[in-house]
Amino acid sequence: MFVRIVQSSEGSMLLSATVKTENWQFKYKEPEFKNKLIGENDITLHCVDHIYGVYDEKKKSLFGQLKKYPEKLIIYCKDLRVFTFCLRYTKEEEVKRIVSGIIHHSQTPKLLKRLFLFSYATAAPTNTDTQNQTVMFDAIKDWRDELERTKGNMKYKVVSVNEAYKVSEKLPLYFVVPMSLSEENILQYQGRGIPIWCWSCHNGASLLKMSAFPKEQEDSTSQMQKNFLDGVYRTINKPPYEVVKTDDLSNSLPSLQEIQTAYVRFKQLFLIDNSTDFWDSDVKWFSLLESTNWLEIVRRCLKKAIEVADYLEGQNTNVLLVEENASDLCCVVSSLVQVMMDSYYRTKLGFQSLIQKEWVIGGHCFLDRCNHLKQNDKEEAPVFLLFLDCVWQLVQQYPPAFEFTETYLTVLSDSLYIPIFSTFFFNSQHQKDTNMSGESHHAQSSHFRFLTVWDWSVQFEPKAQVLLNNPLYAEKPKLDKSQRKTTRCKHQRQLSLPLTQTKSSPKRGFFREETDHFIKNILGKRISKLINSSDELHNFTEFYDSWHCKPVDFHGLLLPHVEGPGIKVWAQRYLRWIPEAQLLGGGTVVTATKILDMMEEVQSLQKKMEEKHSQTVSQGREVLPVLRNSARLSSLFPFALLQRHSLKPVLPTSTWKDLEDEEDLAKRDDEFVDLGDVI
Repeated sequence: MFVRIVQSSEGSMLLSATVKTENWQFKYKEPEFKNKLIGENDITLHCVDHIYGVYDEKKKSLFGQLKKYPEKLIIYCKDLRVFTFCLRYTKEEEVKRIVSGIIHHSQTPKLLKRLFLFSYATAAPTNTDTQNQTVMFDAIKDWRDELERTKGNMKYKVVSVNEAYKVSEKLPLYFVVPMSLSEENILQYQGRGIPIWCWSCHNGASLLKMSAFPKEQEDSTSQMQKNFLDGVYRTINKPPYEVVKTDDLSNSLPSLQEIQTAYVRFKQLFLIDNSTDFWDSDVKWFSLLESTNWLEIVRRCLKKAIEVADYLEGQNTNVLLVEENASDLCCVVSSLVQVMMDSYYRTKLGFQSLIQKEWVIGGHCFLDRCNHLKQNDKEEAPVFLLFLDCVWQLVQQYPPAFEFTETYLTVLSDSLYIPIFSTFFFNSQHQKDTNMSGESHHAQSSHFRFLTVWDWSVQFEPKAQVLLNNPLYAEKPKLDKSQRKTTRCKHQRQLSLPLTQTKSSPKRGFFREETDHFIKNILGKRISKLINSSDELHNFTEFYDSWHCKPVDFHGLLLPHVEGPGIKVWAQRYLRWIPEAQLLGGGTVVTATKILDMMEEVQSLQKKMEEKHSQTVSQGREVLPVLRNSARLSSLFPFALLQRHSLKPVLPTSTWKDLEDEEDLAKRDDEFVDLGDVI
């Protein structure tokens, strides 16, 4: 066993700490699903979560300069892998070099330009996949095409007022605002208080977001902001916008600190050092899971997205999401709403374009939220992982509605910590653009070429990429021109006048029929909790229940089940490194294998009937040979073909420890299991 430390040319960036173990007792087979960049036992620096040392069988967190070096080193990774290294028989100087190097390069604060991303960008390959058609939303044409696709170009316009970032460094170069909003209004408060368009429903209702003003201001400044918001309100509350429902997400959803605390507790359930710890926690696992509150936060985000969908779809009402910077929970809710309501975003290219639009260009602070620089732990929060967990709930409930698989979501979450992609490494478009052309120690700084994570050929071979595509996806049937004309939906404008009795009562939900209510909400007054009436809850339940009583249209609106059993643990991501948690020859992979066999038989018949369509039929339906024998697979496929499986002890582990001494337990852990030719 050895540890390999790879450094950049400047010696300041550790690419990976690698452990290679040779065990001649087992027959090793190269896995079918393999990442070309990161080996099975490779750890990128950004993936290191915590480092522990074991002193006299006691585990202690390691950081800074150490006075005494441990007998054993344990590394917890952000992708939930756990690596244990025995240093008892290693020379003292070697232990000092290894432990100090890993702690220094993974745990100490860094400068942005010292990240491996910039070292790699000078030599990034150019022969990557040129067929990637993900819309990047970094050009004005991308926004205009999206407006046209959603039929939002009648009410909204793309503005370029932020070119050269003269309005705000947090806003993208191009974004969409209501047609009647002037550039002077946008410039007045550096983009704050401006309703920014996200998406338009088929009935004409739109989803918008807005960053709020600071809650504590001087009286004169506060009055100016009120007057400004009054004008904005009149802009978006007159035809063709009519009714606007505003929702301050800081009042209705957990804070970033609560999300971070819940996730820290939650991931501890899956960071297992050994089999004994696993079985010790097994007895009380569900109570521990509930106490973390993570699944409840997932449920609340999904319920909020359903509520917004109710206003857009059911009540033909515009929705304005409000948050301090409109770049955290606004991204979660707006993205979930679009996935639920727009089938385009349930395709792989559409989903990637959505992330580009709402998260990357939308200004989510990936650098701070992922804590890549290790400079401020208080800013760290797994907001993007929360979104992926919510999407997984939809994928596992409605598999035929999504072109991508849960494996795609899992490797996407892993890509957060691969230091060669710029997609999830900056706080804003401005920060990325500045560092692409700014001063650097590299002579070729002007030739930085940042790779995008959407080019999956960089990480996976074609046969591995097949597992990212859902063979059970129900493709949307293509309509001819005559059908398209008849099915096009025209927006029926609401004819009710403001403040008339024909409109809904202000008690319902978060409607803001009066300017004063609207302003108070935007300025952060926590009044939404006081008016969250039972009438709103009744209407939400009615919309939710009525939808679930109808047959599911995989290309229409999708509403997830949010009752207790409906929200589940994302097993593939969280349990894939725990051998005790896998079902050998079982799980969903067995069901998928049987369905794929039937699909292959149907396709072969179609091929015989119509030879000219054979390529179209078979495209994207390729099945890896490893799926032919599901007995070789585990429920955690493709991340665990067949891992060593430890049996649950007959006696409780507490009693087991009393009956055997430490030497016997050590022998039990190292016991040889002959797997024959199974692997």
